[in-house]
Amino acid sequence: MTVLPSSFYARPALVVARELLGTLLVVVDAAGQRRVGRIVETEAYIGEHDLACHAAKGLTPRTEVMFGPPGRAYMYLIYGMHHCFNVVTDAPGVAAAVLVRAVEPVEGLEAGVRTDGPGKLCKALGLTLGHNRLELSSPGLHLLPGVEVAEARVERGPRIGVDYAGAWAHEPFRLWVRDSQHVSKRPSTRARNRP
Repeated sequence: MTVLPSSFYARPALVVARELLGTLLVVVDAAGQRRVGRIVETEAYIGEHDLACHAAKGLTPRTEVMFGPPGRAYMYLIYGMHHCFNVVTDAPGVAAAVLVRAVEPVEGLEAGVRTDGPGKLCKALGLTLGHNRLELSSPGLHLLPGVEVAEARVERGPRIGVDYAGAWAHEPFRLWVRDSQHVSKRPSTRARNRP
């Protein structure tokens, strides 16, 4: 199976966030252990003007990777302990990315392992800061086409944990597969925004 091409990521973050649902995230460690998860939840961060986006504070050593080129991993720590995996999207200079919030275990993961949250999936798959800036076509980190998710199965709602961003916190930039048991957090019915 051929990895997703760089052109897949060279589109607006909201488009990529939708198209990532159903794709396969593959991590292969130094020992050749392969771990695979099907992406079932994403969040789009659309550029410097998006106050919930790390790039809203401008170009820094941490956010430099977000400014391009697309098709690279952006890894960071939250609370100093949980890794988060993002894919850099759009055109160089836009500073957009998609956070992968949850995956469904497919291969190489222990039975019962939790993957319903960005920190949990990174721990389960072995994603660390060492993957930061890697091209997403690398042997040790890549994405493959998966099963297409029908629009009727896609839910949209506000992003999680970005209350500091004012009105941007309420944008429906979080997408998830509605019948998945691996989604990180189910919002109240009022917060849902299905097209």
